[in-house]
Amino acid sequence: MGQDRQGGELHADAAGPTVPRLLLGIQLHRLREIADVTSEQAGYEIRASRSKISRMENGRVRVKARDVADLLTMYGITDAKTRDGMLALVRQANAPGWWSKYGDVMADWFEAYLGLETAATVIRSFELQFVHGLFQTGDYARAVTLLGHTAAPAGEIDRRVSLRLKRQELLTGPEPPQVWSVLDEGALRRPVGGRAVMRAQLERLIEVAELRHVTVQVVPFGQGGHAAASGAFTVLRFSEPEVPDVVYIEQLTSALYLDKLQDVDHYLEVMNNLSTDALTPVESTRFLTEIIREM
Repeated sequence: MGQDRQGGELHADAAGPTVPRLLLGIQLHRLREIADVTSEQAGYEIRASRSKISRMENGRVRVKARDVADLLTMYGITDAKTRDGMLALVRQANAPGWWSKYGDVMADWFEAYLGLETAATVIRSFELQFVHGLFQTGDYARAVTLLGHTAAPAGEIDRRVSLRLKRQELLTGPEPPQVWSVLDEGALRRPVGGRAVMRAQLERLIEVAELRHVTVQVVPFGQGGHAAASGAFTVLRFSEPEVPDVVYIEQLTSALYLDKLQDVDHYLEVMNNLSTDALTPVESTRFLTEIIREM
């Protein structure tokens, strides 16, 4: 990752493989540096390249238990408890997430996001054009999906909508994340799917805003321009101190994942400014009600 963070005992998140993979990579990076071993040397040890070591340490690829065992030996790690702990992380990191069954309709870059979203304890998002996926109704999700996949067969559309709705189980789980969503008024005025679909979607937003772990704010047109006018983004935070915050920026055919401290701090500053400029949660609910009345 962009930052090397050292911590104590590692705790894997049971919700999916992403956090164990990140923790494993961070720990491998730390141990390699302590052992004063270069990426090239480590790659040679496991019959791989320098870039493979980098991807392993960034938590971007699945790893083999044999490779981790060989690296630990190279780094001088002989303590059985430490080795067993690292190999347990390998098993957890390679376990399939709930989203794996949607691999036929899901891009690799979005699979990475789902892993992060599932493991996050705080999700802060700014939406410029659409309502956040965690809050979408089935009809609204279908309308959004059709916009980007006009030629897809009905069965594929159904699968994509099912994936969107499956994500929302995160909000009703035993330990849901804190979700703080700031929406530009344009995302609420654009009648995606038609007025009836949009009305139901706004009503759904009012409902989720009542959840204790959800905050919804609206940036009205009257506020003028704002620092995030260039596009939507999401900041994800995790309970494990070793795992850095991640900024997710979705594009048409790919996505950016930023975790360098200076990048994350910049987006957090923008997010904080948006939250300050936006209507309060109570005012936002009233605003949503007014838009519904106007439809």
